[in-house]
Amino acid sequence: MIDTFKTLLGDAGVLTEPDDVAPYATDWKHTVRGAPACVLRPRNTADVAAVMRIAHERRIVIVPQGGNTGLAAGAVPDASGSQVVLSLSRMKAIQNVDPVGMTIEAEAGCILKTAQDAAADVGRLLPISLAAEGSAQIGGVVSTNAGGINVLRYGMARQLVLGLEVVQADGTVINGLRSLRKDNAGYDWKQLFIGSEGTLGIVTAAVLRLMPRPKLVVTSLLAVADPAAALRLLKLMQDELGETINAFELISGLSVKLVEEQFGQRAPLAGNGWFVLIEASANLGGLREAFENVLSRALEQAIATDGVIAESQTQAAQLWAIRERITEAELKAGRSVKHDVSVPIPALPAFLADAEASVSSGFPGARINAFGHAGDGNMHFNVLVSVDTDSAALNRSVYDLVAIHGGSISAEHGIGSYRVAELAHYRAGAELSIARLLKRSLDPKGILNSGKILGMEK
Repeated sequence: MIDTFKTLLGDAGVLTEPDDVAPYATDWKHTVRGAPACVLRPRNTADVAAVMRIAHERRIVIVPQGGNTGLAAGAVPDASGSQVVLSLSRMKAIQNVDPVGMTIEAEAGCILKTAQDAAADVGRLLPISLAAEGSAQIGGVVSTNAGGINVLRYGMARQLVLGLEVVQADGTVINGLRSLRKDNAGYDWKQLFIGSEGTLGIVTAAVLRLMPRPKLVVTSLLAVADPAAALRLLKLMQDELGETINAFELISGLSVKLVEEQFGQRAPLAGNGWFVLIEASANLGGLREAFENVLSRALEQAIATDGVIAESQTQAAQLWAIRERITEAELKAGRSVKHDVSVPIPALPAFLADAEASVSSGFPGARINAFGHAGDGNMHFNVLVSVDTDSAALNRSVYDLVAIHGGSISAEHGIGSYRVAELAHYRAGAELSIARLLKRSLDPKGILNSGKILGMEK
């Protein structure tokens, strides 16, 4: 098998040495480790199609991998030694940037930050923004339906995809790299592959929507007493500032403390409860004045207890660094059990209170590191625990409350291999049945990222 792939891709396109393979064999948190037979590095879509034809004929399981920055171990092979990693990292070209039609076409291996910079060079904005944007790749962003800090204003990755090129399990290439805003010619098949985590097909290129690049940006950090006060602040901001709000991040006091402990960075204001990081942007004047007026009202009405507004881009970057460093600070602090969940926005305060009470009573000594995108109902309810904590029991205590409050056990990170059992437990039978029908139809031999999302098919 390896000789066949070397003939196809050349020696540089097939990695087999343990030191070369190791970075592709584990997830970002280094908690899941696989043993791939080899790592394939195709140069173009034709290479990917040829690989899949061979894999389909020989029933070789292919695990597509982008920047490998996911938090659900969705791009990691199993430990059998028989699965093959397909890295798209060499396919990194930007094919076209259109400032008039406001689109960008890029190959799957293109780094998200590279695409953002290409858009900025022509005065446009690619609004997908993630902490891992310096290493996350476009194919992975699309295949996981990535979210990030700007979902409140611009939506998930799904809302920004206009066209896709996909290689199917048998090597068939579907070229739908269209930049049309309106296209009702039949089924919108690309939606099947967005968020499917490489289990239905391999995204090799995408056309994404761009937005006007805002000339004015205001960034502010505020202290609030609790999540209920944060939602009152969100409503006030939306009433007065409308769709200029890009991001509304709710951050617990422990999150800020972890960043201070691990990186020495302190928040520039006092507060013992919760913090809210807000970003608004516009192209017309008056934004900062309007923002300052709303902030004054929030302080007068005791919705917020303190607040600062960045006076420069450097200060804004410092405020955002607090938010962006939380995940890494948590990783440095020790073992944690992560929950990327969403609930209806009005239910956030009740969910957080119920989940904290449940964890505190059931797992003494656990510390709750809660932070996330409150503006769209997505919270990262992470729990710092000891090495002997029963993570399955902890997950069940949190996810049961997510279900009670009408939420989802995965808001933006995906299912991967981490949450396969939980998905089977919490999703209705009819939803799983149609998912399995799609899987069997598009990947009848079960060779695409086998074991992820739905587990092993019988």
